[in-house]
Order: sequence, then C-alpha cells, then structure tokens
Amino acid sequence: MAKNKLAAPVVKWVGGKRQLLDEITPLLPRRITHYCEPFLGGGAVLFAIQPSKAIVNDLNADLITMYEVIRDDVDGLIESLKKHENTSEHFYAVRDIDRDKASYRALSKLEKASRLIYLNKTCFNGLFRVNSSGEFNSPFGHYKNPNIVNEPVLRAVSKYFTANSVTFYSEDFERTLARVGKGSFVYLDPPYDPVSDTASFTGYNKGGFDRKEQVRLKQCCDSLTERGVKFMLSNSATEFIRELYKDYSVSIVRAKRAINSDATKRGEIEEVLVTNYGTQ
Repeated sequence: MAKNKLAAPVVKWVGGKRQLLDEITPLLPRRITHYCEPFLGGGAVLFAIQPSKAIVNDLNADLITMYEVIRDDVDGLIESLKKHENTSEHFYAVRDIDRDKASYRALSKLEKASRLIYLNKTCFNGLFRVNSSGEFNSPFGHYKNPNIVNEPVLRAVSKYFTANSVTFYSEDFERTLARVGKGSFVYLDPPYDPVSDTASFTGYNKGGFDRKEQVRLKQCCDSLTERGVKFMLSNSATEFIRELYKDYSVSIVRAKRAINSDATKRGEIEEVLVTNYGTQ
C-alpha cells in the first residue's frame, strides 16, 4: 500500500525524530513486515515507515488514548478541537482539569484526546510536561494562530491506523518487547541519558528513566538480538551510552533540539543510532 504523505506527527513531543529522519531512514532494514516501537511519543518514525503490522507503546496513557481516538472517532475529535479557544483563560481552565483527579477521570477518551492536542498546540514551546503528580504544568504559549485543528493530518493518521494492523499499548517497555517475534524490527527511542546534571527528557511522564533503566533497556536489546529481532536505538552520545552499546554498530548523528525552556540550550547536539544488524 502506498504511503500517505500527510500521515505525520499530530503532536510535538520531546525528543521527536522528525528532523533526524534523513539520518535514520538509510539505516533501516530494507524490508520491514512486523514493526515495534516501545517509546512512541510523536511517532515520526512510525509515520515515515507506515508498516502494515505494528505494535506501538508509550507509558503516557493519555498519549495512547489520543491515538486510539484518532483511529476510532476522528470526526468527533475534530469537532471537539474546533470548540477550543486560543485564550489564556480557556487554556488554564483546560490545563487545570487534572488538578481534580475525579473530574479528570470523568472525562471521556475523546475529551482527554482533545485536551492533550489542544494543550500541545497552545502551550509554551509545545513542551508537553508534567510535574511529579502527573499534572500538566506548561504555561500558555501566547501564539497568534496555533494550528489546533490540523484536519488533513488527523484524517491521514486515522486512515493509516484503520487500514493497517496497528496495536496500541501503554505499559512497561519490557512487556512490549516480549510481544515481538523473530524477524520483526524494533525502533527504540527512550528518554535520553542526560548530557548534563540539569538536562532531563523525563518530564513528559511522571517518574523517571535513570541509568538503571538504560541498563535494563540494553539487556532487552541483547535479548532481541538473541531472538533474531533487528533493532535500532536512538540516544544521546554520552560516554555512558557509547560504552553501554560498544558491542553494537554505533553511528553518531547531529540533531537540532528545538524544545528546551532555556533558549540558549537549543541547538545541535550529538546523538547515537545503535543497530544490531550493521548498515544496509
């Protein structure tokens, strides 16, 4: 089936891979029949490949809910998004719904999906960020004309999901990887190893992803290799990560990071692309 060029990330996500696709694509296996992505985020690689069979996961349950709603009720979602206002008053009213846990639980899946997209499009710098209580805490962005209702992209993504076998999960990455069979291809884009003591990519989900988690993920990569599953992994090019994956093929790429609350810290940084199958 031909790829739909309009199928692209719906939300801006920390560590999104859209601007690294030119580096990632040449390193992909030539033929991908079964695809898995345990840290989905904005899904740039998924939408670039558009596999017919895919298992995708993200620990952020609201993000997975959003994708399910796009698949199941894109018309309702579009109508809901049209009702949102680009004002600080409306923004903070919508943002603060999750301060009342009972009120938030009472939202329908469609309402949760609409809220996530609206906040992502109108918050400061598109930075989806939650505090330790799991509450969205990015401020209003004051954009003149944010694209809250990107109907062509929403419909293209919905069409891709409904025309193919894409299964969604919100669980620990190790459980997702256990679902993968021999001959599959896995793309891993975990929260990155911090390049400094103050850097962190974990704010999109309450909890963290420390070096113990990085080691656990590497052990899963070893298991994938033993099971005959190809994988590609993205991460920051820290000494820790380079040493951790020294037995694999490691390519260094330069990525521009536009999402940072401190504008002086946006710019090019070194990242690694790790594979267990060499270059194609």
